[in-house]
Amino acid sequence: QVRPVESGGGSVQSGGSLKLSCILTGRRLGHYCMAWYRQTPGKEREGLAAIGYEGDTEYRDSVKGRFTISQNSAKNTTYLEMSSLEPSDTAMYHCAARLMGPYDYCQSSWALFGHLGRGTQVTVSS
Repeated sequence: QVRPVESGGGSVQSGGSLKLSCILTGRRLGHYCMAWYRQTPGKEREGLAAIGYEGDTEYRDSVKGRFTISQNSAKNTTYLEMSSLEPSDTAMYHCAARLMGPYDYCQSSWALFGHLGRGTQVTVSS
């Protein structure tokens, strides 16, 4: 069974950094589009970043320059490095995985229709 499993969340002060990890269990990363999104109670899911199997990346405008998505194929892991964190970044962060076809384009909004992880909580205090 394909399942993304997140880790690395925690509590930091404003201006701090965190690095989240997402291990894809049940399959090799291979031709998967991997993405990160976040959700807070009462709000819609917010796609943050995505990385395709060829290394192409996509970011939400509000996190460009602060968040970086990357992969280590040998560890079957996708990362989200976050810096200059603000209280507004407080949320449950989830990982998504969706198998790509030859004509698919990897975007976080597209990956949300794939396999979703249970999330890791990030709390930023002022």
